[in-house]
Order: sequence, then C-alpha cells, then structure tokens
Amino acid sequence: MVDNNFKGSGVFSLDGITGMLIATVLLLSILAGLTIWGLGVQQANQQKFYKVVDEKSIKMIDPTNGTHRVLN
Repeated sequence: MVDNNFKGSGVFSLDGITGMLIATVLLLSILAGLTIWGLGVQQANQQKFYKVVDEKSIKMIDPTNGTHRVLN
C-alpha cells in the first residue's frame, strides 16, 4: 500500500542540502568569531612582558618558582 500523503525529505528540507549549508555556515561563523576573539586577546597582551626578579635564587625544583615572574 502506497502512502500518497508522504512529504518525505526533499532537496530543500533541513536534512538535505539546505541543512548542510546551514551547518557549514554556522561552523564557519563560529570559527571566524573565535579567530577574531583570539587575535584580539593576543593584541591586548602583546606588550605585557614578564620580568624575572632575583634570578639567582631560583631553584630547579621549587614550588615557589612562579613568584619570580612579575608582569611589567
């Protein structure tokens, strides 16, 4: 028995070409947004250098080694 009322998934339904294009555009826009945000973060921090204070007292294995780095 054939169901004549079946709409099916045509070419322009969301699970066809249109859905693929929507997913592709969505993923590319997320990629572009994250790239622009990452470049902004890098540019904001490119002039902040670390200055090592009292480098003669740094030991090879010491949990306080992080205290010798200070942002300028």
